[in-house]
Amino acid sequence: MNRPRSSFDISLFAILLLVSSILLWTSTGEFVVNFRNLGFSIVSGLEKGVFSVNSFFKNTITSVVELSSLKEKYNELTERLNEYEILETSTKELQKENEELRQLLGFSKRIKTHNIVSEIIGLDPNNLYYGLVINRGLKHGVKKNMPVIAFQKGELSLVGKIMSVGSSSSVVLPLYDDRCYVAAKMEESKHRGIVGGQGSSSLPMLMKYVKKRVKDEIKVGDRVMSSGLDDSSIFPKNIPVGYISKVAVHDYETSLELFVEPIINFAT
Repeated sequence: MNRPRSSFDISLFAILLLVSSILLWTSTGEFVVNFRNLGFSIVSGLEKGVFSVNSFFKNTITSVVELSSLKEKYNELTERLNEYEILETSTKELQKENEELRQLLGFSKRIKTHNIVSEIIGLDPNNLYYGLVINRGLKHGVKKNMPVIAFQKGELSLVGKIMSVGSSSSVVLPLYDDRCYVAAKMEESKHRGIVGGQGSSSLPMLMKYVKKRVKDEIKVGDRVMSSGLDDSSIFPKNIPVGYISKVAVHDYETSLELFVEPIINFAT
């Protein structure tokens, strides 16, 4: 049985009205606008992501380049610092050398007799007690048995004598060698004796043949000088030799045994 025409028309009208309302709503552009906003948001997010990634890699590369540059600058500054340290060391060495040369010049002027300035350059391994090797020889006027005098820390002191002479170098027999002797005297009391070594630079020298009766006139710290009374007159007089460090009295001896510390430090 067919539905009444009026009911069908009413239903169709209602559907058309609904469709017309939907079309009217969409025709305002609100839906389109929202879609565009959504698309813009997505694109903006992608752009931000790409920008962040790009910025990250760009900043990383920049940091690596800056780090490499800083490393180069650091190495350059380190090299300069090393050069300055070497320069400072060289300057100090030059100052020390100049000071030593000034002292040697003053030392040379203080000695009235003819003298030959030289420098210790080593030890003689052929000598039992290691003689001192100096950089002056025959061509400089050095002769065997010449006295050797040194200047150290502002003081003159007797070192020994020339034992052998070469063309441009010589070997010195030092005072601490037990084959080296020098006629000596006390600077204050004038009592005389003979000073000789004990064979080692680490041991004091000994002054013998000083009478026991003058024991009370000798004190630790008294300075010992060369007397110039050697049989061969090798050593000039009034050259400092050392200081009394100990006075020993032995019952079986008729003279004192005086320990003498040399003025010169033979270890340097």
